[in-house]
Amino acid sequence: MRIAVAGATGNIGSLTVAALERDGHDVVRISRALGVDLMTGDGLDAALTGVEAVVDATNGPAGRREEAVEFFTTTTGNLLAAEARAGVRHHVLLSIAGIHRVEGNAHYAGKREQERLVAAGPVPWTIVPATQFHDFAEMVAGWTEQDGVATIAPLLVQPVAPADVAAVLAEIATGAPLGRHADLAGPETQDLVDMARRTHQARGREVKLVPTWSGLFGTSMAGEVLLPGEGARIAPTTFEEWLATVR
Repeated sequence: MRIAVAGATGNIGSLTVAALERDGHDVVRISRALGVDLMTGDGLDAALTGVEAVVDATNGPAGRREEAVEFFTTTTGNLLAAEARAGVRHHVLLSIAGIHRVEGNAHYAGKREQERLVAAGPVPWTIVPATQFHDFAEMVAGWTEQDGVATIAPLLVQPVAPADVAAVLAEIATGAPLGRHADLAGPETQDLVDMARRTHQARGREVKLVPTWSGLFGTSMAGEVLLPGEGARIAPTTFEEWLATVR
């Protein structure tokens, strides 16, 4: 199949491209760095010529709510309109598990609007809500790290390996649209602070971690809010197995 991947140069996008190409598919990479701009629509029509399915693994800003909503509204609207013009038969969206249970998070507000547009749009679709990735804790700590100290929310998560997410996206893109897919999660629950500590140790770094709810993630995300729902699809790779690959 000829399949396009939006966000092709990102973490999940690049792994999805690799998974599709390993299976022999013709992959079109969609990225602003490669000359296709989802915010303006420039280059989209040419990129989607002959494409049968699109995987949207783009990421957006984590700042203000209005900024996040505007980003996902614009990029998703442009992408869906171009897909309809090109006759694309399947739109696969990577989303986040638990976003409909959390208020006050700007990025989640943007993702909810993105899901709404896809579900109401002109292209048959599958939405894949995934839990946080195994490298999420290190990334979050990096946002605030200064002079060897970082603040981080003590979130309870059931993280999933990026490569496992990519494999599922590649699999789904080659099949029929499914509507809302079951939550995709890893096999074990973890504490985000402990995940960050262990990731830093694996990389040979010493960072003092200060647990707090005063940052981007508030108490509305405490408890089991971010864990996968019933009937979740459990990916095989544990956090410990993933850690072994970063050492």
